[in-house]
Amino acid sequence: MDVSLSSWLVILLAALAANLPFLSERVFGLIPWRGAAKPFWLRLLEMFCLYAAVGLLAFLLESRMGNRFPQRWEFYAVTGCLFIVLAYPGFVYRYLRRRQG
Repeated sequence: MDVSLSSWLVILLAALAANLPFLSERVFGLIPWRGAAKPFWLRLLEMFCLYAAVGLLAFLLESRMGNRFPQRWEFYAVTGCLFIVLAYPGFVYRYLRRRQG
């Protein structure tokens, strides 16, 4: 897999993973939640876990291509903020969209 394809794969996967907690009432899209609706703190916890999973996949792809570059806290701060921005459509759909009816 070349660098361009793996980069786009990670970006697409990050966009899907960031919106998953807001689009599904199941925990991680698999486990049914026993309450009426998932609480917001659980959605944030899911986002953090999915951020870590996407980061691990990106780390594995980078290490398979050759040199793995060391990352410092700035990298994680920027990618965390990007992950939050990618989750905005799901947040709007869940909490800000007005329901007609």
